[in-house]
Amino acid sequence: MAQLKLVVGYLATSGGADAVALATRFARTLGAEVEICIVLPRETRLLGMLKGGYQEVVADQAQSWLDQALASVPDDVVAHGHLSYDESFADGLVREALRLDAMTIVVGGSGGGLAGSYSLGSVVNELLYSSPVPVAVAPRGTRLSAIERVREVTCAIGERKGADLLLDFAVQSSKAAGTPLRLVSLVALDPVFGYLRSDADSVRDHALAHARQTLETAKSELPEGFPVSSTIVDGPTIEAAVSRLGWHDGDMIIVGSSRLSAPKRIFLGSTAAKMLRVLDVPMVVVPRDELTDGEQS
Repeated sequence: MAQLKLVVGYLATSGGADAVALATRFARTLGAEVEICIVLPRETRLLGMLKGGYQEVVADQAQSWLDQALASVPDDVVAHGHLSYDESFADGLVREALRLDAMTIVVGGSGGGLAGSYSLGSVVNELLYSSPVPVAVAPRGTRLSAIERVREVTCAIGERKGADLLLDFAVQSSKAAGTPLRLVSLVALDPVFGYLRSDADSVRDHALAHARQTLETAKSELPEGFPVSSTIVDGPTIEAAVSRLGWHDGDMIIVGSSRLSAPKRIFLGSTAAKMLRVLDVPMVVVPRDELTDGEQS
């Protein structure tokens, strides 16, 4: 069986340190190796203003940052460093992930930049709207946590049927973590809408019934006997609903991509984006499946 690999999109920032810490946690949980990657621009505006040697200086500095990142990985986790060049940090990172056959790209959700437009924020944004590989976003401060392994795996199930890649990834992660999988369905209820129609209870009952059906469908697609729990949470907004779930340090949540995404690509949906703003646990976004027959045109 091929060795599982986790690619870290690294910058020498607090966000980069968060990404390394999360990848280390995942590596222990999954029995995977960590591949720390720095992508440098092929050309920069400074190249035209400085005489020869600039690229070598940048490469030397980047190698120094890589060495520091590798030194921060505990001895019980296998880690390697990679330095590559590309016009886009995100594109270069995806190419490295595909070359290494990585199961996930890990990035930090905060931090500064490396050079020019290569800020961590823009990299995360590009990856969450284009990557063909699952992307894990480490929340701010992950590097400060003493948690060594994933504690619980939660999978957020939306309305779209046939999310095989999402469930397969969630099952694989849950098995590796040695914990039952928690399936959740989030229901945002606008109380004003119900009251205006004088049928608030009916609106809520219909929404919750639909959520229950969605969860049961997802559970039926899991391997027989697989340990799973399911829950429905509601609130006036998605942010309020997800905040009602119990979360602990070491938890992670897995979400699927929007139906707007291209097949086998990530496209962060509006629900997941709202969740990302309020959650303090790592979020893994999984690319969508191939087009179904009903979507072909």
